[in-house]
Amino acid sequence: MSQTWWRGAAIYQVYLRSFADGNGDGIGDLAGLRSRLTYLKDLGVDAIWLNPWYPSPMADGGYDVADYRDIEPVFGTLEEAEAFIAEAHALDIKVIIDVVPNHSSTESAWFKEALADRRARDRFWFRDEPDNDWRSIFGGPAWTQVADGQWYLHLFAPEQPDFNWDNPEVHREFEDVLRFWFDRGVDGFRIDSAALLFKSADGYEDLDGVHDVYRRWREVADEYGGRVLIGEVWLPDQERFARYLRPDELHTAFNFDFLSCPWEPAALRRVIDLTLATHTPIGAPPTWVLSNHDVTRPVTRYGRADTAFEHGGRLHGTPSDLELGYRRARAAALLAMALPGSVYVYQGEELGLPEVEDLPDEVRQDPMYARSGGTNPGRDGCRVPLPWSGDGPPFGFGPGPVPGTGPGTGAEAGASPAAPWLPQPESWRKLTAEAQAGDLGSMLNLYRSGLALRRDLLGDGTLTWLPSAADVLAFTRDSGLACVANLGRTPVPLPPGQVVLSSGPLDEGELPPDTTAWVLPPGSGA
Repeated sequence: MSQTWWRGAAIYQVYLRSFADGNGDGIGDLAGLRSRLTYLKDLGVDAIWLNPWYPSPMADGGYDVADYRDIEPVFGTLEEAEAFIAEAHALDIKVIIDVVPNHSSTESAWFKEALADRRARDRFWFRDEPDNDWRSIFGGPAWTQVADGQWYLHLFAPEQPDFNWDNPEVHREFEDVLRFWFDRGVDGFRIDSAALLFKSADGYEDLDGVHDVYRRWREVADEYGGRVLIGEVWLPDQERFARYLRPDELHTAFNFDFLSCPWEPAALRRVIDLTLATHTPIGAPPTWVLSNHDVTRPVTRYGRADTAFEHGGRLHGTPSDLELGYRRARAAALLAMALPGSVYVYQGEELGLPEVEDLPDEVRQDPMYARSGGTNPGRDGCRVPLPWSGDGPPFGFGPGPVPGTGPGTGAEAGASPAAPWLPQPESWRKLTAEAQAGDLGSMLNLYRSGLALRRDLLGDGTLTWLPSAADVLAFTRDSGLACVANLGRTPVPLPPGQVVLSSGPLDEGELPPDTTAWVLPPGSGA
């Protein structure tokens, strides 16, 4: 793969706790991931992005990092991580990992040292009194008091103290962390909360100092060749967003405008045009994302009367027509795959999993739920462990009986695996990877077919809009393939040529509502 492999890559997001359990303790791990690498190869992805796999108290699903140079023991060992990277590379799959530079964990060595010695506190934001009345993004105050009376800043949970990026030691630490993992073969980093690093009296989002950080990180990445830096950047101002993608900064950043967009033709066309207008002048490839570990799954979202996504659970529990949502999610998948740039697939998206909105309150672990006093249900509903096989929970998430395993595995000799850390719905029996593999009309096989065609005909490049009705999105790509998505209420004609893939059956040769088709022109030889 080229030095710019990421420009048109299909990247699969693994939320490790919920992907596959290799040792039977009810929690996904590296052993489980390694056992399912051939599944990802068959799916047709070019890279895997993993959420944080570092040692962590798990106050926020691993985004409270205690040690950036090791692996959380529940997930495995550093040696297993290195073996996973090698095995993924042997299958021609790249590996991208999260880095969390805005904040640490209260269990990190640095923070413990800061509590013990005030002279070590300049790595964080300690004050005798809070400088402001900022609120945590997770709810509640953003300042917490320690035993000796000082206060520290945490934009997220109290267990996640913010680093002080005015301190050069913090810069050196993270440059070393990048090298540590690049030396072990990691192909890139997804940068969590990339715009929040610096703070001032005026605020904490998108301050100019972040750009000097990423220019330096880009120099480090370029030393290794073929490595990618991906920003999690939520900014409404497209001009400021584009600054992160200048040629000497990040290679690409998540497209949250597309992810948040309702299933409406004018809104989607506007977001696509704005995205291309932002990225094309600076030579950066767009990204197209339908879901991730923080947002309501598309099948549920697109089945609602209000199909937009907003943080905060405003629509949680509102009625959703899952049959309609499933049809629209299929159409959205082919639309996203056809757009120029890279595409992300969040685990379970390829199975058509809905959001699990009826989790018992006592099993919810997202700090958003606790810190909102239960008014925000949190993000656990899109993090429920995957269903792999079988007719009931745990749906093959863990191994069979584990004979003679040692302590700490969560599975005694001869016992069945522990229940998954979040309960799976009984209704998922029809959505397991096993059940879908042999069904040519399944969501899984739609993704397999789409990603295979995408590798040959789509990916990086340009887009040309075709004339179409107001409720239809139609464009061609460099290969000549046309993508037509019908978001209207009546069937529409397709351009002449061969339909190579559609998200649903055609209606006497026409494209039905909430359906997308890919069409190759006559004489293309396909």
